[in-house]
Formats: sequence, C-alpha cells, structure tokens
Amino acid sequence: MNPLNSTYISTATTTTVKTGRGSLARIVISETAAGTITIYDNTSAAGTILAVFKASVVEGSYEIGCRFQTGLTVVTGGASKVSVIWE
Repeated sequence: MNPLNSTYISTATTTTVKTGRGSLARIVISETAAGTITIYDNTSAAGTILAVFKASVVEGSYEIGCRFQTGLTVVTGGASKVSVIWE
C-alpha cells in the first residue's frame, strides 16, 4: 500500500487535489461553514460526483474509500476546514 497524501482546504474555493487516477480514502471536516462540500471525479467542478456533504454536516472523519479515474476536485461552498486524504 502506498502512503496516503493530505490536502487541507480552508476557504470557499474549487481545489483540484489530484489529476489522473487515484483513491479517496477519507474526508476530515474540522469546521463547517454555510456551504456544501462536493467532491468530483474530474479536474474541474463538473462530471461524476463522488460525495456531497450538506452545509450543516457534523465535524468528523468520513470514510469514503473509492477510486477516481479522471482526477479529484473538491468544491467548498463556504470557508469550511477540510482535510482530503487520498492516494
């Protein structure tokens, strides 16, 4: 097994975490803001949605455990504090 990577996001933004194939292990939400968190299998905020967290999601660690083919992009609708754990 390869070591996992982590990308931290703390603003309302669109973040391309990785281009190409990989694995999304988990999302750690340490603070939520008024806005959804949407995760795409793409290099932009379009295409196949892997997961959506509502604006009022409880802080915690959420196991995802799925593969992505095109890329991994996370859209934070508010200034939530999110760590994306991926391979």
